[in-house]
Amino acid sequence: MFSFIHAADIHIDSPMHKLDAYDGAPVEAFRLSTRKSLENIVDRAAADKADFVLISGDLYDGDWKDYNTGLYFVSQMNRLREAGIPVFIVAGNHDAASAITKSLRLPDNVTLFGAAQTETLLLDELPVAIHGRSFASPAEKKDLSRNYPDPVPGRFNIGMLHTALTGRPGHEPYAPCTLSGLRDKGYHYWALGHVHEYEVLCNDPFIVFPGNTQGRHVREPGPRGCLLVTVGEDMGIASEFIATDVIRWFTITIDADETQSPYDVVDAFAGRIEALLSENESMPLAVRVEIVGETPAAADLSADTERWTGEIRAAAMTSGGGRVWVEKVQFSCRLPQAAHQERMGGAMEELLVLFDELADAPDVRMELAEALLDFHRRLPPEVRDGPDGIRLDDPDWVGEMIEQVRPELVGRLMRKGGGDV
Repeated sequence: MFSFIHAADIHIDSPMHKLDAYDGAPVEAFRLSTRKSLENIVDRAAADKADFVLISGDLYDGDWKDYNTGLYFVSQMNRLREAGIPVFIVAGNHDAASAITKSLRLPDNVTLFGAAQTETLLLDELPVAIHGRSFASPAEKKDLSRNYPDPVPGRFNIGMLHTALTGRPGHEPYAPCTLSGLRDKGYHYWALGHVHEYEVLCNDPFIVFPGNTQGRHVREPGPRGCLLVTVGEDMGIASEFIATDVIRWFTITIDADETQSPYDVVDAFAGRIEALLSENESMPLAVRVEIVGETPAAADLSADTERWTGEIRAAAMTSGGGRVWVEKVQFSCRLPQAAHQERMGGAMEELLVLFDELADAPDVRMELAEALLDFHRRLPPEVRDGPDGIRLDDPDWVGEMIEQVRPELVGRLMRKGGGDV
């Protein structure tokens, strides 16, 4: 009967969280990746002759440095205009933060829903009603869905909404609403945005987050994209996830239990890279490496983390054929217990016992986070925010940092004179 593309959270020209601070980072490729993901959406819409495209918020990443971001978006919308494909957009929290966006004239095939009240658009050539409302401010606290109208009889009703529902980890609780509240509206499809993970919340009616279209850091791993939705004569829905990302993030965890030397660990990493490239159709990958488990190699790895980070990055270049960039290596492996007792005693052994107690004591981590809270508040926003921000107020983050510090500290102490310190 008809088909449409449902996308959200494109974040055109997102700054990619200071990747230029990382040595060897493919900064230019990342800088263009959100644009390329939008081009992939346009290409697929045109190739499949989609009847329309929905963008459920956070088209942009906040205010622009200049008009080039908006001009680029207009150029892509004109491609859809030439293909006869209309586009419908609701503004999300990042879009509401853009002052320049409000003065940009969009092509006549693009409709941006207003923020004053919910609007309903009836398509002329299709039995479709689209209901939507944009954010009026970057921090929308009201349940916007309450004022969405009743479904239009005889039409396929779509609700477009940028929302966190009842809350999702890592996302601000904007435009809160409930799943039951959306179901009770009687619409056929809810095109949601804001949550960056692909998630089908309900199949009848179909309520879905398509996720963002391009991963921007290691906390947004795996394929990212949009949905191609096909609606049959009986109003039945079939959906297909379409990957639109051009660089893909992963965390590779190397279990070092079966290794004996640091080179065994490096070889295990190389094998994982080859498999990951094969699974992802040789797409360029950005990876964080975590080395865990118990291994006799832990002492040498901890004693010279810079060297073994370099070895892992060299292995990525060789096995990855230039398509793999290692963002960070975390050494969280340990010596087997017998080796601990043989090599370390005195104050060193007491230090390791303390680390073990911290790892197994969430209440202690909570106390530590509370003790650091005042210092955390004094940190500049650019240091606190972002996927790699310093979150001293988060006990889980404090625990992760303790585990990361452990091998580095042990290695340095060992280089200064072995186990007796």
